[in-house]
Amino acid sequence: MNITQLLEDPNLIEDIISFLFNLLVALVVFVITLWLAGVAARQTEESAKKRIEEPEMVQLLVRLARWGVLILGTLVALAQMDFDITGFLAGLGILGFTVGFALQDISRNFVAGILLILRRPFNIGDAVKIGDFSGKVLKVNTRDTVIRTWDGEMVIIPNIDVFTQPIINYTDLPLRRRTVNIGLGYGQDSHRAIEVFLDALHGVDGILEDPAPEIYARELGDATLNLTAYFWLNQTTHGLFKVLSEAVQAINEAAEREGIDLPYPTQIVHLHADTAVPLTDSGQETHT
Repeated sequence: MNITQLLEDPNLIEDIISFLFNLLVALVVFVITLWLAGVAARQTEESAKKRIEEPEMVQLLVRLARWGVLILGTLVALAQMDFDITGFLAGLGILGFTVGFALQDISRNFVAGILLILRRPFNIGDAVKIGDFSGKVLKVNTRDTVIRTWDGEMVIIPNIDVFTQPIINYTDLPLRRRTVNIGLGYGQDSHRAIEVFLDALHGVDGILEDPAPEIYARELGDATLNLTAYFWLNQTTHGLFKVLSEAVQAINEAAEREGIDLPYPTQIVHLHADTAVPLTDSGQETHT
């Protein structure tokens, strides 16, 4: 069959027209995909910058948004050319499963990192407790979270552990409650002692008046009536440990000034005299 016969074949012409039309549609879809990828990247960057301080993490989310739209749009464009999308996705799924199984720890930490960024249980610089570690958040990477403990040690925690463990964010709510245990000697006027200690707490800089300090009797100890003082402070304006130290000192000074007994732990020891019993010559005990 020569070229003239091929051109006169109506089916061939119809196939060529159909192919060119599908190609044109695929190109239009791809161009629209490129535009949508740019829009998605810009929107993601604007939204991420409001929540995330790390520029590396922002760029990562921008790339994920851009490539997600590009991949989806490319698949739609290929579908216009009668490309076997189902078989391609099946092969891609098998490949992804194999790679994902081999890199499951990395992928789990990566996904957990993205979820942490979206949930935002803490920000950079927040004081937190994650599992057994307490400190200030330094970085949130794609694989791990870095905190500096109160002792100055740097701890790197995998994101999957951060995501699955309870998180205490001390910075999120500025008001903190502290307690001081007081051992009051028996025989002391407990009502007067509580009033004296409350006056001492009211005079400590940093202790809030609302909620006001409170003191309650907790239990009858072996040698003391055990009291517990409760007070609140704003940790954004006053140091937590400094206010607690000053509160303990104020209570101790008030007790010394007012003659209130805060005794050391004591034990009562009973001594029994053990006198020797003389024996007779026959070895029998004698009684008097």
